[in-house]
Amino acid sequence: MQISDIKKNADLKMHASIEALKGSLGKVRTGRANPALLDTVHVDYYGAMLPLSQVANLSLLDSRTIGVAPWEKGMGAKIEKAIRESDLGLNPASQGDLIRVPIPAMTEERRKELTKVVKGEGEQAKVAIRNLRRDANEQLKKLVKDKLASEDDDRRAQDEVQKLTDRMIAEVDKIVAAKEQELMAF
Repeated sequence: MQISDIKKNADLKMHASIEALKGSLGKVRTGRANPALLDTVHVDYYGAMLPLSQVANLSLLDSRTIGVAPWEKGMGAKIEKAIRESDLGLNPASQGDLIRVPIPAMTEERRKELTKVVKGEGEQAKVAIRNLRRDANEQLKKLVKDKLASEDDDRRAQDEVQKLTDRMIAEVDKIVAAKEQELMAF
């Protein structure tokens, strides 16, 4: 493995950490409805636990209501039960073939709790990025030890890995700050 491979690998993995952070923050709900909120809900479909999106059509009815239209008539009650029993705190209501899932307005206390969750997710992403930096630096040191790279090359490469790490940490901070601002907006 060469220095350029180590740097490229670290870059790819750090970007993957950022994408994972964005994905986990997307699940933290704000006051607006978003069908992605129901991604974690699984429904019993003839003995198999399937994601809700595989047994029903999810849509936005308005800014505070998600519509769930089951593909089979008999699935309505099971879908309602699965949504109600999820840890999302939602209370679906059936209207004929359509299940309406109103998103309750968030209290100030709940918003503050969620900002703590967001900060925690951001901190986990930073730890993951720092661990990737450590792994890259260890690989660089191994190249020097095996006499495949000079110490000067090692020092330059470690500086570049550090700059990459700093850039990624700043990106995490920016993403977390934007999500906190979104949560605290009324």
